[in-house]
Amino acid sequence: MENLLPYTVGELLEVQARKYPEHEAVVYADRNLRMNYKEFNMLCRKAARGLMKLGVKKGEHIAAWSSNTPEWVLSQFATGKMGAVLVTVNTNYRTAELEYLLKQSDSTTIILMEQYKDASYIDMVYEIVPELKTSEPGKLESRNLPYLKNVIVMGEKRFPGTYIWQDILDMADGVTEEELNNQIATLKQSEVINMQYTSGTTGFPKGVMLTHSNIVNNAYNVASAMKLTDQDRLCIPVPFFHCFGCVMGTLACATVGATMVPVQEFSPKAVLETVEKEKCTALHGVPTMFIAELNDPDFKKYDLSSLRTGIMAGSNCPIEVMKAVNEKMGATEITIAYGQTESSPVITQTRTNDPLELRVETVGKALPEVEVKIVKPGTMEEVPRGVQGELCTRGYHVMDGYYKNPDATREAIDAEGWLHTGDLAVMDENGYCRVTGRLKDMIIRGGENIYPREIEEFLYRHPKVLDVQVVGIPDSVYGEEVMAWIILKDEETATAVEIKEYCKGKISKHKIPRYIEFTESYPMTASGKIQKFKLREQAMEAVEELKNV
Repeated sequence: MENLLPYTVGELLEVQARKYPEHEAVVYADRNLRMNYKEFNMLCRKAARGLMKLGVKKGEHIAAWSSNTPEWVLSQFATGKMGAVLVTVNTNYRTAELEYLLKQSDSTTIILMEQYKDASYIDMVYEIVPELKTSEPGKLESRNLPYLKNVIVMGEKRFPGTYIWQDILDMADGVTEEELNNQIATLKQSEVINMQYTSGTTGFPKGVMLTHSNIVNNAYNVASAMKLTDQDRLCIPVPFFHCFGCVMGTLACATVGATMVPVQEFSPKAVLETVEKEKCTALHGVPTMFIAELNDPDFKKYDLSSLRTGIMAGSNCPIEVMKAVNEKMGATEITIAYGQTESSPVITQTRTNDPLELRVETVGKALPEVEVKIVKPGTMEEVPRGVQGELCTRGYHVMDGYYKNPDATREAIDAEGWLHTGDLAVMDENGYCRVTGRLKDMIIRGGENIYPREIEEFLYRHPKVLDVQVVGIPDSVYGEEVMAWIILKDEETATAVEIKEYCKGKISKHKIPRYIEFTESYPMTASGKIQKFKLREQAMEAVEELKNV
């Protein structure tokens, strides 16, 4: 088991601070904030002691609601030391979603930024718990959220009923370093330390409980697969509240002593500037981020020659985009990773020395100590190599379960410990997997099974197409029909007839989209996943309008 680390999140940072004390741990290029591993560890310890003084106990739930701020990453490692469970909150949440999460998670504390884009987070909290305005900091008594006691605002501005981040650091004096060391020693790798709510591409979000072992070891194996070392500098524009940011990003860096270079809020310019300024050697992103960076009008002006590796993940990775990242951005060793929150998150990953065709046509092979098998949907009957089925996985990376939802946990993880992903995939003779779609996304047209991914990959080759998503919509004759939502490249125009003509003779007639709509964007979760169920709803509305014309 040499591919697994014996540390909790808190211990890991202690080890790296001793090993790489002077090495840069965290750098914010836009605010000239730099901390080496020794400084970063000491500040995380201070925040941990402050939370202990505040009265937060091991196992309590602390919600973090902000973009990629320094306070967020400090909270991640501080809770990892004193044992509170960090509950990550989607930055796009509004009052109903926030209320649901705080209630369902039993959070006793929330750490939040005052405002994100045009949304006032503090006003939303006051709307959910109006008693906060007249309560003393730390003494909230809410009928609606009986567990919630502490509201901590990032920044220096004070609001009624709340603490500011500096208050927590100031409280650290009330807890000794020895008391914190004793607390760190009580934590076990098998204990839950992180809780993430599934993105909600379908249904109500569920709280995925992840242990120290889940996330530390997944981060370590992800870092190994992309050959990340203490000499690397990783630009992290993906959100911290998602596993991509806080496991494959910050934690992966910590496992090898690399430098974290977060981008607080994604913009293609901010990423390109950060990579150039900080000479980042690695870059993470979902495909839409890489597409935006490659299509930035000033793209060619930036020096990206330092780039070598990184990860593209989060949704289907178009082959043409992967090639452009290799050739135009110079990230010749960039990897593709596949997984889900329930698997901490990575199950399979390509390797830096894989031939390009494997790195553009598959999502790689299982990480070390991870089992993967492809089964006939609805059974545990393994299918032969090269045959499509549902991808299942087992190992150290499988979640502890869904919080307060044993039925959903049993549905996801069978009696033998296999996590059923709900994804359709094909595995070749060497163990490399190709994800072909979601079980729920499969289109059945006149008895024929159609997989949207196949049509999407074909349409990406059209010279005018920037991005494409294919969904199935109800049809009275065939049961379902194929619809394509297409984003065109800048200054390009096209018609549905033109796209259909392009398909003729190249893909089977029944796979050619019956309906084609052009759009400028897709409904997405903040973690970069395209919400196909919303696209399906929009498609049905669009088709009804066409029928009425």
